[in-house]
Amino acid sequence: MFEENTDKKKRGSIKNARPRRRGKQREEREFEQRILELARVTRVTKGGKRMRFRTCLIIGDRKGRVGMGIAKGADVAASVEKAFKQAKKNLVTVPLINGTIPHAILSKFGAAEIMLKPAPEGTGLKSGGAVRMVLEFAGVPNAVSKILGSDSKINNAKATFVALRSLKGEEGAKKVKTVSIKAVEEVAVSDHK
Repeated sequence: MFEENTDKKKRGSIKNARPRRRGKQREEREFEQRILELARVTRVTKGGKRMRFRTCLIIGDRKGRVGMGIAKGADVAASVEKAFKQAKKNLVTVPLINGTIPHAILSKFGAAEIMLKPAPEGTGLKSGGAVRMVLEFAGVPNAVSKILGSDSKINNAKATFVALRSLKGEEGAKKVKTVSIKAVEEVAVSDHK
């Protein structure tokens, strides 16, 4: 009988206890995002200077899809939101073969020039600046890159996107290799004549 009373008290105390808060659980985002560059820009008008914020944002799922957006807004949050929407519209799918890019490529955007090369397993990303951020968010585990032209982060990132868009799959990699071997053989033959 004594045991029954304690059971009732326990049950009663559970009913009277405050329910746990069921807060909003953080939903898994499809893309990770990072700000590449945040700048305060001004426009001179008749009434004075008008300040805005320009955001360059890189997004990616680290599984082969990456995008970039540039937008301006009255405050930082607004410009980041606009840049995110633009980046989702400009997604690029990167072809990966054996954990690296399929072939070497040289691309240019404005004065920025980027060289990307495939690397063997275990090399990691040997690149810096904007190129490294783009390749990380694209999910490229092994690659080597070199920035040859401009120091501009935005132009280097755009040049990297030009390179990623022009990458071919396995068939394209074989064609690129055969063409480059033929070109080297032709040069070697012409040197001997």
